[in-house]
Formats: sequence, structure tokens, C-alpha cells
Amino acid sequence: MSPILATVIPIFNESKYIEKCIESLIAQTLDTSKHMILVLDGGSTDGSIEIVEKMIMLSNQSGGPEIILHNNPGKYVAEARNLALKILPDSVDLMVELIGHCTVPKDHLSKRLEVWQKISNDSNSKIAGLGVRVLPTDGKKTMVETWIEATLSSTLGSGSGQFENFSETGETRTPAFCMHYREAIEEIGGWDTDFITSQDSDLSMRLQDSGFKLYRTDDTHVKMVKRTNFSSWIKMGYRYGFWRTKIIKKHPSRYSKREFLPWGGLILTLILLLTSTPYWYVPSLIYALAIISEGLRFSIKWRKISLLIGVPLSLLALHTTFSIGLIGGLVRKGRASNDR
Repeated sequence: MSPILATVIPIFNESKYIEKCIESLIAQTLDTSKHMILVLDGGSTDGSIEIVEKMIMLSNQSGGPEIILHNNPGKYVAEARNLALKILPDSVDLMVELIGHCTVPKDHLSKRLEVWQKISNDSNSKIAGLGVRVLPTDGKKTMVETWIEATLSSTLGSGSGQFENFSETGETRTPAFCMHYREAIEEIGGWDTDFITSQDSDLSMRLQDSGFKLYRTDDTHVKMVKRTNFSSWIKMGYRYGFWRTKIIKKHPSRYSKREFLPWGGLILTLILLLTSTPYWYVPSLIYALAIISEGLRFSIKWRKISLLIGVPLSLLALHTTFSIGLIGGLVRKGRASNDR
């Protein structure tokens, strides 16, 4: 039997995580003849290739799914996924997009297919993708990692992207770790390689503009390693803001007022200050109370006193760097980050 589903994993220096990622895919309850794994390496120098080759041997010996390792000359994610469209067998109709630093439960692919079939049976719409929830990884975390996890669990830090919390199966505009219908992707020309980051957001928007529907489900999930230190958190905030501007320039209808609230608050505060308005500091005070309240809420909920400081600090850093990134996206061309 030829595979009908392929998990596509672009990697770059993922030696710390890629073994567990592939292990979780080898262990799937889905019949191995229906599933294959395609790993596309963008120039790793840390031993990632050797680990993948070891996992290929392990899967072959244990009767697991076929694993193919392929070089990605384009280096980046969009190029990797477009390459997958060319080299995957014709029998593959569905593509699950993963990254090297994540794992999935044993019934992940079976659940994906089950939900996909149910949606297909209940809907007359053209279905292009199905996303899932993104959860924290297991195991002990450093203090900063805990701060970041709490911040992304907050409504002030998650937004409506891949870290959004939800508890139902239904339509969405922003599916995370999407399983795509290959034919739909090919119909709109694949991923836009101008986007080094946010290529999935752009793809989702173009699919919807072409009349396709996107869904998400909480029936299964992906466990993903987030940022492990504050420096990478700051870089992430700027990069997300920068590429968000690029997305808005291409898709103006997807503009969100919420994303520009920090700039609005700063401008309002400056106007009040320059006009000698009494209580000019009120907008800043409201913001400070909001993020401090989140710190207090999570320190009680997660029973970690450090969150009282860590969550407000992380929220402030995220909002500041994201907002600066929004402006950066207006004035300079995008280039690859050093933490891709």
C-alpha cells in the first residue's frame, strides 16, 4: 500500500530535539504503510543529519514508516515545503507540517485523519487544512522557560496565532501545525519563498482567498519547545512583528487593531504629556496593572512565585519587541534570523 499521508519536517541544527520528534512519529498507531516521514535539511552542522540517518535505520529495523532524508538547497522552511511537493509520491494526498523541536502523541495521525474525515462528511466546503493545539513539552523547565510558557498561555501574550488556546473543533483563520490537502496547496502555487518567517500565515490567507476552508481541532496536539532563554524570546518578538508587517502589506484586509495597541498607547501618552494634561500617565498605569495582574494570576495558578515578576517582564519584552518589529517591517527588507 502506498502512503497517503506524509509528515514533512524542515530542519536546521536540531540535534537536541530531532530524535524525540522522529521517535514520536515512528510510534504512531496509524498503519505504517499509510504514512511516511520526509526530513528536509537546510544545512545542519551539529550532527542532526547523523541522528536522522540513525532513526532511518531504526525505523527500517522495527518495521516503522518510511523515512526519507533530503537536502534542502533553499535552506528555509518555505523552500523545504515546496520541495516536498515535488518529491513526495503521487499517492500522498495529505501533508502534516511539523518542525524538529516538537513531538506528537501516539494516536496523533489517526486522530488527524478521523477528524478530517468527519469534517469532510459534514461539510460541502473545499477543505484545505486542519490545525491542532500547541502544548508545552514534558519535563522540568528552567525559570525563564516557565515564564515564557506562562506568557504564551496568557491572552495578552498568545494572540490569535499558533499559541492560541481553544477547546473545540471548528473553522479558523490561523491553523497551527496544519495538515494540508496537497491538491489545494498546489492549486495556489505552494509557499511564498519571500517569507522567511510567517510563510504559513501567508499560505493560510491565500487558501482562504481562493475559497478554501481551514479548520482546527483540540482532539490532538503538538508539544513544542518554545524559547529557552530571554535573548531568544526578544529576538522572536521582533521577528514576529517584522514579518507580521510583511503579511499585512500583502494582505491588508488581515490588519488587526490589537497588534498596534502598544503604539497607540505610547502615542496617546506622549500627546497627553506634551499638552500638559493632568493624569497623563493613566494609559501607562492601566497597562502596568494589566501585566502585573497577569503575573499575579499565573503565580497563583501555577504556584510559582517567580511568575509574579517573570510574566510582566516577558509580556513587556514581547509587546515592545513585536511593536518595534512592526515598524522594522516597513523600512527594511527581510533577511534570515540567526535562530531559525
